Amino acid sequence: MTTVTIIGLQDMTTVTIIGIGLIGGSLALSLRQQGLATRFIGVEASTEHAHRALELGLIDEIETDLATAVAAADLVVVAVPMDAMLGVLPQVLDAATSRQVVVDVGSTKEKLLAAVADHPHRGRFVAIHPMAGTEYSGPEAAVQQLFAGKTLVVCDAQRSDPDAVQTVETLFRALPMRLLYLDAADHDLHAAYVSHISHITSFALALTVLNKEKEEQRIFDLASGGFESTVRLAKSSPAMWVPIFRQNRTNVLDVLDEHLRQLQELRRLLAEEDYEGLRHSIEQANHIRKIIS
Repeated sequence: MTTVTIIGLQDMTTVTIIGIGLIGGSLALSLRQQGLATRFIGVEASTEHAHRALELGLIDEIETDLATAVAAADLVVVAVPMDAMLGVLPQVLDAATSRQVVVDVGSTKEKLLAAVADHPHRGRFVAIHPMAGTEYSGPEAAVQQLFAGKTLVVCDAQRSDPDAVQTVETLFRALPMRLLYLDAADHDLHAAYVSHISHITSFALALTVLNKEKEEQRIFDLASGGFESTVRLAKSSPAMWVPIFRQNRTNVLDVLDEHLRQLQELRRLLAEEDYEGLRHSIEQANHIRKIIS
């Protein structure tokens, strides 16, 4: 039987972050601010990003060898784009022992969890998705307090070692975050509804405006707060979002079909000058304020 070392927060001093962008960098800032770790090792494919993260104080040192970075850590955070995650996470688990806890912060889970389902160190891995972020990317996008008051989704927790789950729960509650437990399939479905559709809709709106309004200065001059808040997600990185859409394709297509159906219905009401029907549809949409204040 394998002997498992339980990592308490008082024992966790070193965190290795693989991918030092918005989420990885912000997590480093939050953990440091809360005194939950004292040493941060960065692994980053972009040399420029790695050195910038060092300059910004997100990490204390850069490590180019993945196995060495994992071996030195108590907690390993994998925060690379989803397509890269499929290759990187198995390599991290290859290097992990019963001493490490490994988490990913990816936005899709089914394909990722299937890729490591039979890995001998699967128990040291806890799949999480912090429901927090901005439209910016790279180490300079990292901000303190990004996770405070937000929800952390923990996926398929029963497949992880109990001590690893306990470490993750205690750590993220200290940030502080709310915890929600879902299986991978439910996570991907609901993420498509409340996150992925928002991004693809924002991309579409930006493309619509750019296609119809040819004067960039006019867009700048007339854009109101409402337009800015709706389209801000269109600034998000394609390097991040194309892999998410690829891995969650079926669910995104399903919610996109429903979204298109709703747009067609609103178009029909307006084309037929059915303003009473339009008012009723808007009132129905207003019900969302009972859920989201």
